[in-house]
Amino acid sequence: MAKIRLSPLAVSDLQEIKEYITDELCNPTAANRIITKIIKDYSLLETSPRLGPSLSSIIHIDTDYRFLVSGKYIIFYKTEGEYVSIYRILYGARDYMKILFSDKLTDEDPFE
Repeated sequence: MAKIRLSPLAVSDLQEIKEYITDELCNPTAANRIITKIIKDYSLLETSPRLGPSLSSIIHIDTDYRFLVSGKYIIFYKTEGEYVSIYRILYGARDYMKILFSDKLTDEDPFE
């Protein structure tokens, strides 16, 4: 069984999703429902870490990222030994390529 770990950016993504739906869309019930669904969906990775397809299967960049769709959101993760490391949770209409690969310019560890 794999261990799930979320990067600080993924935690921030969840908080921003909840805040946006609660505050901007004035729908705290929907916010809670969506966050619960995202958590339930990425929890499936504990028993099926390769559940989502490789991101390389849909883009022309060699990457270890995999992704899982949860409603209108995309969970980007990598399997790393005993861990499933969730890097970002992004709204599907965002420019996720730019968001995911802009960190290639730095050598920062996303889990620090």
